[in-house]
Amino acid sequence: MIFRKIWVKLVKTFKFLPQKFYVKHYYEYYTGKKLDYNNPVEFNQKLSWYKVFYRNPLLPKLVDKYAVREFVEEKIGEQYLNNCIGLYNSPKEIDWEKLPEKFVIKGVHGCNFNLVVTDKSKVNKTKANLKMYKWLNKNQYYRGGLEWAYKNVKPRLIIEQFMQDEITNDLIDYKFYCFDGEPKFLIAQSDTLGKYFYSLNWEEMPFGWKKKDPNKINKPTNFNELIDLSKKLSEGFPFVRVDFYSVNGSSVFGEMTFYPTDARKEFYPDEYNKIVGDYLKLPLV
Repeated sequence: MIFRKIWVKLVKTFKFLPQKFYVKHYYEYYTGKKLDYNNPVEFNQKLSWYKVFYRNPLLPKLVDKYAVREFVEEKIGEQYLNNCIGLYNSPKEIDWEKLPEKFVIKGVHGCNFNLVVTDKSKVNKTKANLKMYKWLNKNQYYRGGLEWAYKNVKPRLIIEQFMQDEITNDLIDYKFYCFDGEPKFLIAQSDTLGKYFYSLNWEEMPFGWKKKDPNKINKPTNFNELIDLSKKLSEGFPFVRVDFYSVNGSSVFGEMTFYPTDARKEFYPDEYNKIVGDYLKLPLV
């Protein structure tokens, strides 16, 4: 067991290895479980298979936070998109003087490339630019567990309108786990309130991640619309997580994610890893 952990940790540092080999050991390192590509059973095992074998050519477009806007507009309408202030290849293209006092800067090509600005006058532009240059030099595929969809996404910056829901005085993210166009459950989360697993009847799910947040989140008034929109966007995909915000009762698209938690974070109690895994019917390749 000790030798295996040392071996897997060593393999984890060599991202030039064949993806099939690397993803298997990456999964085993983070979960402590074995992965058989010929018989994946649990949810994260199937997501690991997804990384390697599911090569739908639409995916790189859908994980790009700017390019996905065209898909959303075609499927459900542009009224569900947050206002895009600008798209940039470099921080030097940004004209700070023309920006509003509040806005959000994101890297379109990966996760956690976010800079939330609530008072432009207090921003250290030198530090902000250095942060953005750092983002642009990252490739999400190599950053984590070789998530195929991100491999060839062009690094760019998008600036969007700042959003806050006056009903909750917060910005809650509703993340719908969708299987073949059917949402099965969701995670409602915010930076201030934490993460909560709910059914489509807004009942707390009997599983989650090991840390349970003590509070609760109220069901948004437009919850049924969020479900319907998630169905439309997820149609045709064996699995995708579709994220929305509810802002003053209006539904606003967030993003589409095909490998949540990079297939690393296990559900608790453990039996739900298989129960959720059963929802995901992998395609023939």
